[in-house]
This record gives sequence, C-alpha cells and structure tokens, in this order.
Amino acid sequence: MPLTIAELDEAWRETGLHSWSAQRVTVCILDAHPQPMAPDDVVAFVKERTQWPVLSVRAGEHWQRGAAVRVLEDGRWAIVPEHPWVRSARKAVRDRLVLVRRWSAMRPDPADIQANFRAWEERRAAHDAELGKLRRVLVHAYPPNAPQAVVVVDIASRELTTYGPHELDRVRGRLGEYDVIAALEVRLLLRALAFDPGLRQQAELGPPQKSKTLNRSGRTLRITTPLLVWGSCGIGRPFGDEKRLRGYFAAGETTKLHRRLEADAKALVAYYQYGRLHHAVRLRWGFLDEMIPAPWVHQDERGLHGLVREAYDGGRELEVVSGSAPGWKDPWARARRCRALSDGSPYGRRLVDDEGLPVDDRDVQLARLRPG
Repeated sequence: MPLTIAELDEAWRETGLHSWSAQRVTVCILDAHPQPMAPDDVVAFVKERTQWPVLSVRAGEHWQRGAAVRVLEDGRWAIVPEHPWVRSARKAVRDRLVLVRRWSAMRPDPADIQANFRAWEERRAAHDAELGKLRRVLVHAYPPNAPQAVVVVDIASRELTTYGPHELDRVRGRLGEYDVIAALEVRLLLRALAFDPGLRQQAELGPPQKSKTLNRSGRTLRITTPLLVWGSCGIGRPFGDEKRLRGYFAAGETTKLHRRLEADAKALVAYYQYGRLHHAVRLRWGFLDEMIPAPWVHQDERGLHGLVREAYDGGRELEVVSGSAPGWKDPWARARRCRALSDGSPYGRRLVDDEGLPVDDRDVQLARLRPG
C-alpha cells in the first residue's frame, strides 16, 4: 500500500534523514503523490520537513538505469512501482513510525513540562526572597589569629565599625545579630574571636580555586584573593602590605592601622557583592579571563542573569554600575541606564547602554531594575 503524506510528516517530523540515500527519500515522496513531480517540488517537500540537505535537484543525474526513480522526458521524476526499493522504502518509513509513536508515548506531556517548570521557578523565586532577607555581615581583623583590631561591616547598610582589642565582647554581640558571616579564613577568625557561629552561614572569601594550569608543560598560576579582587573589581592593591601593618601595630599607630583595615574591608565587600551578582568571581592574568564559581552564593539567588532576563521579559530598563568597584558612600553614583536585548539565541541576552553601546556582563559591579 502506498505511503501517505501524513505518514511522512509524522515519521520525519523530529528526526534527520542523513542516513537515508537521496533515492530512498525521493521514492518515499513520489510514492505518497499520485503523479510524477518536478525535482524542485520534491526538494521543497524535503526542506519543509528537515533541516538537513539530503537531496538536490541534480540527484537524478546520478541514478543509473534500473533505479527505482526514472527521469521523464519533461524532466519530472517518476517512481517505478514494481521496483523492490519501493517496498523497502515503505517498510523503512513504517518501521520508523513505530519508533516515533513509541517515543511519543514515553515522552512527558509538554503541558506537564511547562507546569513543572513554572512550579520550579516559583519555588526558586520564593527561596530567593527568603535568602534576600538574611542579615549579612563582613568581618576583617588584624592579626587574624589574635585580633587586636576588628572591622565589622553591615553589608546591606554599608555601616562600617572598627573595634579595638578591648571591645571584642561588642564584636561578638554584633555578630550575633546576623545570619551570614563573611571573612577571609572565616572559621579561623571566628575561633580567634571566641564566637560560636552555631547555625549561621559562613562565607569563606579565600580563593575558591587554588591554582590554574597555564600550558601543557605544567606551568601553574597560584590564585590568590588579591588577584581575584583585582580581576573582579579592578582594585589594584586591595589589601595592606603585611610588613607595614606589623609596623603600625608595633608602633601603636592605631589610626593608620584602622584606616588600612577599613580599606581592606571595603575591597572585600565589593568582591563579596560581585560574587553574589555573578555567582562567580573573575580571574584575569595575562591571556586568562575566566569566571570561577563563588561558593558563598546560592544558585537560587537572582544574579545578573536573572535581572537581565526579567528586564527583557518585562520590557524594563536596568541601572548598572560597571568598570571598577563602586564608591563607598554613594555606590550608585556612576549608574547608567541599560536595556536587555536578545543575542539571537533562544535564551541569550545582552546589555546595551542608553547610547546603544554594548556592556560587558563581566564588568558589571552592581545592577538593579529601574522602576517601571
């Protein structure tokens, strides 16, 4: 029994024909049509059903005498009904139909997939809202193993307070107000402060990756926090020189020591916030420019990617601070308006500023949706 166009549509709908010969494909098409067809019409029929170039109008030049398809005097292609390849082509299509229908029965309903995806997004958004309510603090101290000066920064308000060696009880009292504590060598520092974190989250700001192999000969780059702070936030010397800090401490120059530690803490806050925004920190060294996942951010937290997608879907603008770390007193002073555009792929988005110039995602330090 001849094939039908409906059978070809179903059999070829979700699969390629690259394993089928041009003659077999042509036999199937001609078998499903009541009369000979022009080569252009046969090729067009295939192109409507598959993206693969499996057939051309010149295919007939290669068919030998006795083939299952013959070229008529007017150039049209016609099937040879009694040829054994016709039966073979019909069987191949119908065998494929059996598999297609079996796969379809096993495949989840697209409506169920969409419903599950929406439910997952709702759960993720709810978790993001919970995470956004967590009170976060950053702690920086010198010396870290026996603190004599401690800087405490409320990350949400950017309130910075510095404590001396006789005020460690006040430090412990402050830390007890927060849900997340961020620091370099955070566990060591909390032990030195005699503070039990309990169930509080601890964000370690040390390098999430210790080294990077540079070439096949095994040359290795040692990854440090200063290198990552510079790569992420553009701060050239984020931390004070250890020798100078010892000098301040030994000479009792408390003001200079505190000022340096406060500058260190501000650099760490910028670095911590960059990791939260991008879910990664940036490693730049020579020819290297890559992102390393930040361990202190949960994947459900809405970062820059989520903000850009929300702006695109809702037709809203973003405010973005890009380049180096934002200023401390007014972090949004350098903000510029940006729009999210499609990059041509199904899910890809790119940022452009209000002059239409592209904004490199990796340079973004702060981002938020503009009211709309």
